[in-house]
Amino acid sequence: MRRLVLSITLALAFCAPGAFAKKLNAPPEAREGLRLMYAGDTPRAIELFRKVQQAQPENPMGYLLEVNALWWRMYCAACEIKWNTIDAFKRGKLPEDDHYFELADKAIALGDAQLAKSPSAEMNLYVGMGYALKARLYGLRMEAKPVARAGVKAREYLLRAAQLDPELGDAYTGLGLYNYFVDALSWWAKMLRFFMGIPGGTKKEGMRLLERALREGDMSVGEARFYYAKNLRNYDQNYARAVELLTPLVEEYPTNPIFQLVLGDMHAKLGHHAQAAKYFQAAQKLASHGTGGGLGSNSACSTRIQQVAAGALALLPRSAVGN
Repeated sequence: MRRLVLSITLALAFCAPGAFAKKLNAPPEAREGLRLMYAGDTPRAIELFRKVQQAQPENPMGYLLEVNALWWRMYCAACEIKWNTIDAFKRGKLPEDDHYFELADKAIALGDAQLAKSPSAEMNLYVGMGYALKARLYGLRMEAKPVARAGVKAREYLLRAAQLDPELGDAYTGLGLYNYFVDALSWWAKMLRFFMGIPGGTKKEGMRLLERALREGDMSVGEARFYYAKNLRNYDQNYARAVELLTPLVEEYPTNPIFQLVLGDMHAKLGHHAQAAKYFQAAQKLASHGTGGGLGSNSACSTRIQQVAAGALALLPRSAVGN
């Protein structure tokens, strides 16, 4: 059940724009907010996303971007070491979840209202994003049925977006991750998937779509990199390729302690102990100095980062930590 939930929860979110992509209709504030969000400065990012909401109150984009910023803050606060792996695995319900779901539902309603007037690949993408972001939090709370319902709806809208505009690279991020995860499930989880009516997919197709998203995506390239790399680590133990995928994000956003922690974990699994220590110590420093933007300066997140980094360093040989 846990893997079934995770298979859908991590399917989508907004991210850094790609270099060669069909551009979405995003204002400068949205793109600058994305940069700040992935640099770890969620408070300033949210300020910009709310300006987008004020300027375009009927456009789902600004609301979705704020939801995604909230997601990363939640992910950070839930991060831990389990099964010798750094990730956010699960947590219970919290009061802050209500605002998250309200924003996602508002974005979905706005997108559906636009679609009722005329078909649009971009609006289908946004509605799919809204359902996928809901599935993420349901998954973190380990609520299987809501995850399944939201995940299937996300897939439905994303398929329609790709059909209406095959050049819309961002649609392939979610579709690629969906295919990958569903095929990576254990045999018993696949049986459960069948009885819950969740559409199937293949890992090979998922990887093909993710590679396409990396080439053609606009606002989902960072997402494709982060979760594709984590898939390869979690399900294929292909740590070398995972490092190749995640390293550019750390280089582009060196103030994001989450990226530092996960990349360090991948290096540790390869036996690159000195490299792993460097990334764990970088994450620890960002949190302890209150840098790392809204991730590192947020008390719950900062505390969690320091705890996880310290735990990860303790698992390394002492000689590597001293380097």
